[in-house]
Amino acid sequence: MSQIQIRLNGEPYTLESTLDTSVSAADLVEQLGLSGRRIAVEINETIVPKSQLADTRLAEGDQVEIVHAIGGG
Repeated sequence: MSQIQIRLNGEPYTLESTLDTSVSAADLVEQLGLSGRRIAVEINETIVPKSQLADTRLAEGDQVEIVHAIGGG
């Protein structure tokens, strides 16, 4: 196992990664228990479409922001 240090919503966060695979944004969303929820993911000030989360790899030092969509009326 290896670790990747990122900043998640402004706070330090450690991701666990196996040596032979990298961690995707989708993996992070799943680890946080947010799969299936209405969220927006921004990595290094770029919004990542939900359809690209699985193909977007996280790297050491990435700045990740995850926000929940809140409905109201």
